[in-house]
Amino acid sequence: MKKIYYVASFLLFALALNAQDTLAITKADVISKVKEGNLQIKIAEKNVQAAKADYRQSNAIFLPNITASHTGIVTTNPLMAFGSKLNQEILTQADFNPALLNNPDQTQNFATKFEFQQPLINVDGFYGRQAAKAKMEAYQLQTERTKEYLELEINKAYMQLQLAYKAVGVLQKAESTAKANLKLVENYFKNGMLQKTDLLNVQVRVNEISNQLQYAKSNVQNASDYLAFLLNEDTNGKVYMPSEDLDSQISIEKLETSLSENRKDIQAMQKSTEAYQKMMLSSKSGFLPRLNAFGSYELYDQHIFATAAKGYLLGAQLSWNLFDGYKTIGKTEKAKADFQKAEVEADQYKKQSQLELNKTVRQLKDAENKVNLSKLALEQSQEAFRIRENRFKQGLEKTTDLLLSETQMAQKELEHLQAVFEYNFTKSYVQFLTK
Repeated sequence: MKKIYYVASFLLFALALNAQDTLAITKADVISKVKEGNLQIKIAEKNVQAAKADYRQSNAIFLPNITASHTGIVTTNPLMAFGSKLNQEILTQADFNPALLNNPDQTQNFATKFEFQQPLINVDGFYGRQAAKAKMEAYQLQTERTKEYLELEINKAYMQLQLAYKAVGVLQKAESTAKANLKLVENYFKNGMLQKTDLLNVQVRVNEISNQLQYAKSNVQNASDYLAFLLNEDTNGKVYMPSEDLDSQISIEKLETSLSENRKDIQAMQKSTEAYQKMMLSSKSGFLPRLNAFGSYELYDQHIFATAAKGYLLGAQLSWNLFDGYKTIGKTEKAKADFQKAEVEADQYKKQSQLELNKTVRQLKDAENKVNLSKLALEQSQEAFRIRENRFKQGLEKTTDLLLSETQMAQKELEHLQAVFEYNFTKSYVQFLTK
């Protein structure tokens, strides 16, 4: 019966929405669409992609750096001219003539060069790579936590939409009751059984309910707009209708109330701390020597893109930065401070999360109590209104008492629906905090 009334109330409401597009939607549909198009998820995924790109850059500590170039010169510089001929392998005995050595003819040279640099031992690079990997994993965990948060937000937004429609239904029913009472009072007034003030009081009450109903309809549009925002869809001329009704009953479940170390955001904080630790070790490793191999293959000729003369060069370099004006020392101190700060922030975050969980568990118990009390108050107000309405029809109750009873009944019904919403959301929030 409640379902029939709910659907009927919606149909009446839909006709009043100025021919706007009304779309029925289930919670499962919302969750599916949010995962596909939500902007917050897309931003989180782009952060992961950027972190992956940083991690791929660290492949440079294993892979060679290879370059190719082709250079052409024309010179009369004695040293360059002699060296160009030597590289081209065209030196003759006549080229050792002091007059030609000191005042050579114009010489041209084209060089094609392939160079490579191969890192062999770079300890700071190894730690830097580990830091990049930890950062990437932290962003991946944050993305997973973002999806979990949005699932909570979807649940809340969907229940808000359900609550908004329920409020419209309650106020439509209250408006119908108030108008029926108004019609009755008008008949009594015409027959001289009531005073003008009684009629005016009922008319004021009808106007108040109509005003409240308009606000409730606006709340439906607001809740629908927020749902469209989560779905990343256009909100113009579109109103969502939940396919599932808001249950006026609550389901009491035994929930986990301890903070899990496996929670995605806590794991992300730990990975972030690990990244700072690796960066500190990378900075410290800047004091260690580096070993790199290098080589080149060169082609020379006096004509462009020709390769008459060839040669190669292979070598290895052991370098050690002994002192750079405290640059490495300062970098290491900063990295150490960042790591210690990350440790403190991770500890603080865990304690704040435990504090939030403890508070929410208490709020859940309070919400359960509120639901029970509001349900009792609703039943009492409904019975009180029924009695007063019957007595009023018999001329045994004042108009003001009837209005007060009717107002209280509508108010208690809205309070009960709000209490159910708060309980269900708080329960979802506890599940989110312990996930």
